[in-house]
Amino acid sequence: MKNISKEEKEICDTRSSGTNRFGLAGMHYVINGVFAVAIIVLFILFFTLDKKGTEEGSASLQFAEGDSTGVLSIAYVNVDSLLLNYNYAKDANDVLMKEYNSSNATLNKKQRQFEAEVADFRKKIENNAFLSQERAQLEQTRIQKLETDLHATAERLQDEYVRKQAKVTAEITDSVRMCLKDYNKKAKYQIIFSNTGLDNILLAKDSYDITKDVIQLLNSRYKQENAR
Repeated sequence: MKNISKEEKEICDTRSSGTNRFGLAGMHYVINGVFAVAIIVLFILFFTLDKKGTEEGSASLQFAEGDSTGVLSIAYVNVDSLLLNYNYAKDANDVLMKEYNSSNATLNKKQRQFEAEVADFRKKIENNAFLSQERAQLEQTRIQKLETDLHATAERLQDEYVRKQAKVTAEITDSVRMCLKDYNKKAKYQIIFSNTGLDNILLAKDSYDITKDVIQLLNSRYKQENAR
């Protein structure tokens, strides 16, 4: 039997490609965009109303000391709280996590199978178990194909997960948008802000927080849809 070259005894291990774990934090930026926060609109609104009132000779707006609601008809929604308490968001997250765990289990199984094949190949090389150099090269080619297939599977599962995550995020975003439109038919707010941590709003009176109302309406609508 011919001696096996050093190069033929080497084969690269593969590293499993992990997927990004789904988290509710990934939706914050998308939902923040739904509320379309634009501070300059407040100033435009304020000065437009003030100018109109002056031209028509109307009296200045009257409101209690420390109360700005007469000028700024605004509210805000805490996105963290909304995503943690919106039943559809919770259910969708559970489904995504189950699919993630299933895909991860499939990938780990293929990874272990590949590692076993590599270990067996190396053992045969060390023990000169191949009858010829050609047989060793054929086996090495087969192992390398397994590695390529493993990477392809990881990428496919990752892409599928990202597409499903994007779909769920879009559905949650749309449901929040429609809910706010319905809610605001009666509330008549000029602007509804979003707030995550200290983003957008650093300090505000509790009376401007409509998060609970929006969550109740979202869950009510979701319950009705499931009952159909």
